Amino acid sequence: MDKKENTNLTNIQIAVNTIKTAILQSQARAVQAVNQEQLALYFGIGRYVSANTRNKNWGQGMLGQISEHLRQELPGLRGFSERHLKNMRTFYEAWIALEPNSAIAIAELEQKTAITIAELHKDADNEQNTIRQLQLANLPDFPLTEFLGLSFTHHIRILESTKDLDERLFYIRYCYNYKPTTDNVKDLIKKQAPYHHQGAMPNNFVTAMPDYKQAYRAIQMFKDEYLLDFINVEELGMRDEDVDERVIEQNIVHNVKNFIMTFGKGFTFCGNQVHYDKLGHDHWLDLLFYNRDLQRLVVFELKNGPFKVAYLAQLSAYLRILNDDDKRDGEKEPVGIILCKSADKAYVEYVMQDFRQPMGVATYKTADEIDEEVLQVLPSKDQLQALLEQQG
Repeated sequence: MDKKENTNLTNIQIAVNTIKTAILQSQARAVQAVNQEQLALYFGIGRYVSANTRNKNWGQGMLGQISEHLRQELPGLRGFSERHLKNMRTFYEAWIALEPNSAIAIAELEQKTAITIAELHKDADNEQNTIRQLQLANLPDFPLTEFLGLSFTHHIRILESTKDLDERLFYIRYCYNYKPTTDNVKDLIKKQAPYHHQGAMPNNFVTAMPDYKQAYRAIQMFKDEYLLDFINVEELGMRDEDVDERVIEQNIVHNVKNFIMTFGKGFTFCGNQVHYDKLGHDHWLDLLFYNRDLQRLVVFELKNGPFKVAYLAQLSAYLRILNDDDKRDGEKEPVGIILCKSADKAYVEYVMQDFRQPMGVATYKTADEIDEEVLQVLPSKDQLQALLEQQG
């Protein structure tokens, strides 16, 4: 194949990729436009249904009759059953503050009741006979892109499963980024409950990780307290004041598989007391891991005592060095976790605000600190070893 033919093939591939990208982008915009139109329509119908039902303008069973007549007059019409019409009313009443002229402030949404909705419709006779689609107000800090990017069914599942505005907004962002199916949303909120896990460990992941997906993964990955039950200080024959971080670290290294299982899947052990020389200064990282899900190095700094602000500065320096000297192509900025004996969560979150690298602070307990009743229900050493062999 001569040079001219190679050039032609290259140009063809460039043209194909360019056109293909344009087509896919156009298709994505078309789907989004259809979804936005549907949300606007359902919001308007929800307003209409709300105005007529909350003021008792329609009698009992009216929605069922309306749905049946719609099916007769528009054969093949789907999505307008009595239940769906009620869902549209729920959607409208949940997000009434999105209207430009709404009297309800966004911060007051979670406090509204059905009586409040009825009051809103009391003098609005025109609302009972017209359908005006949603015209969004300019609300500060509202996740508009995410809101419009979710299907109506996703919105209803979120409304059915959440209790307040902050939780609702969290799951709108979460579903937009993670794309769970509508069938999985309720189960996700009830069982995995990422909203209630966020902040369990004081962290700055949301502000330090621009990618929401990464931030949510990290929030779910780390807890506020860890049970290092494979470490027993009493068996080591040492008093509390004699135990330093190196003792805990060595026990973790000797039981590294247990430690990884404590934190979950996806961790690979890179080493302990990992040395970095930066501008003539020595730095020693207690424990260094790589996490496949986060695509980041993860540093654990062990502290046998209460949290101190200086630990954040130390960890921040380590993360800077890792980012500059050891982050490979395709990897994201490293994460740091301080493991200490105790921490005031509110204070940690306060002093962490100005740190730019993603980090968190968790506490830990060793086996000798666990209540006897808890120890009785834990698996034996042989059972745990068998479990580890199965996992391996």
